[in-house]
Amino acid sequence: MERSRTSQETEALKRLETLRPAYERLRADRIRAESDVERLTAELEAARAQAREELGTDDEAAIRAMIEETRAENARRVEAFAQALRAVQDRLDTLTETR
Repeated sequence: MERSRTSQETEALKRLETLRPAYERLRADRIRAESDVERLTAELEAARAQAREELGTDDEAAIRAMIEETRAENARRVEAFAQALRAVQDRLDTLTETR
């Protein structure tokens, strides 16, 4: 019985040694992930503070609405510019025809 127990302990120690690299890798991954979470949390808070300062809000839906509003305004301004150019071109064409 004593010999059997020693054999079981030896096998258990061997098994632990084979598992050690996986444990160490997972431990390192956990430490790296915790560090990433801390860094990304700080970056997110900095981005939110910047958004509040520059846009008056850090609410994603509100910022998306602002972006869409700005895009729509840009489209309106581009169309107005195009119309102004067409009007100028039409006047030039009229002047050229009368010559």
